[in-house]
Amino acid sequence: MAKIIDGNLIAAMIREEVKAEVAALKRHGVTPGLAVVIVGEDPASQLYVRNKHRDCTEVGIESFGFELPADASEERVLGLIADLNRDARVHGFLVQSPLPDHVDERKVVNAIDPDKDVDGFHPVNVGRMLIGERALLPCTPHGVQQLLVRSGYDPAGKHVVIVGRSNIVGKPLAAMLMQKASGANATVTVCHSRTPDLAAHTIRADILIAAMGQPEFMKADMVKAGAVVIDVGITRVPDASKKSGYRFVGDVDFEAVSEKAAAITPVPGGVGPMTRAMLLKNTIEAARRFSGSRV
Repeated sequence: MAKIIDGNLIAAMIREEVKAEVAALKRHGVTPGLAVVIVGEDPASQLYVRNKHRDCTEVGIESFGFELPADASEERVLGLIADLNRDARVHGFLVQSPLPDHVDERKVVNAIDPDKDVDGFHPVNVGRMLIGERALLPCTPHGVQQLLVRSGYDPAGKHVVIVGRSNIVGKPLAAMLMQKASGANATVTVCHSRTPDLAAHTIRADILIAAMGQPEFMKADMVKAGAVVIDVGITRVPDASKKSGYRFVGDVDFEAVSEKAAAITPVPGGVGPMTRAMLLKNTIEAARRFSGSRV
């Protein structure tokens, strides 16, 4: 059976590191601040925002929440972003997705000051990441990278196959892992829905990363024996055996693949906690930049 890569455990270690970094910054007169904007009443978004607030409280980051109604105009959303760009208390902020249809998400992302863009989605940060400059990195790909490195599966010299080409996970993760840098130096193949004979590529992966949003799509016969498997997906599926009537699954057929892989992330409890942990790391990085601190 595969070793379980425990995202909860590694994320807890990162939060302890962040707590120490926050304390050091406070001793130098800097209190890191993270703001989250939510537009509308999407239950999943509200839960995610509450978790972010709890994480901030745990590590000592000042947390600011801004809730706008679902019918808030695009101009109102952009106006709030402009205010947060100027607010010296807020070192980093994000606007929670999904947004109402009448609000252009691209305009929203582009309006955020790149140095406060703790999601790492602004084109300036994407460009910096691509050419290997210091940048606020997108949280989920950075979390995947940290999972690999901190669990002893350094991507250097390995063939990494990423299934999924989204702007949130697949593309940035490929760019990060191919860098000439620590925690990278991998040979990266990116596959997607239009890739012919997908299994011919996935079966060659030393490290296989599933990020296509298709529940239990990745089967055991698509995975090389001894591969490391990172499952980014999470989907709620019906399950009459559960009191809730549903359960969460990833993009990988966990039971079958775990009998063949060397290591695998569970869902939940794998990549998800790492995404939130890297948001805290980005907030610390943004606070350092804003204050000019070398702490």
